[in-house]
Amino acid sequence: MTGHTTPAGASVLDELGLDAAWTVKAKLAQRLQRTIADMGLTQREAAARMPISQPKLSLITRGQLDDVSQAKLEDCLRALGHDIEITIGPRREGTGRLKVREAA
Repeated sequence: MTGHTTPAGASVLDELGLDAAWTVKAKLAQRLQRTIADMGLTQREAAARMPISQPKLSLITRGQLDDVSQAKLEDCLRALGHDIEITIGPRREGTGRLKVREAA
């Protein structure tokens, strides 16, 4: 049986062909979860630092992203010390791509 392998540095989310805006929110939510874990915070402690309630944070950590905006996820990451940078590349033919690139 041959299976698909996601290339190093690529995201499985990108390869699933999901809605680009949802994929961006999912990546931001993943980074939010990782940051909370790295900081050793409980959801309650993390929510106290962010512009979001603990119940809403719980929904986000369970992948329920329909009722949260990309901007709110960015605000949460910024509240935990992350810089957010949005870059618009040069125009090209066809539809442009939407991607999240994490810096170390």
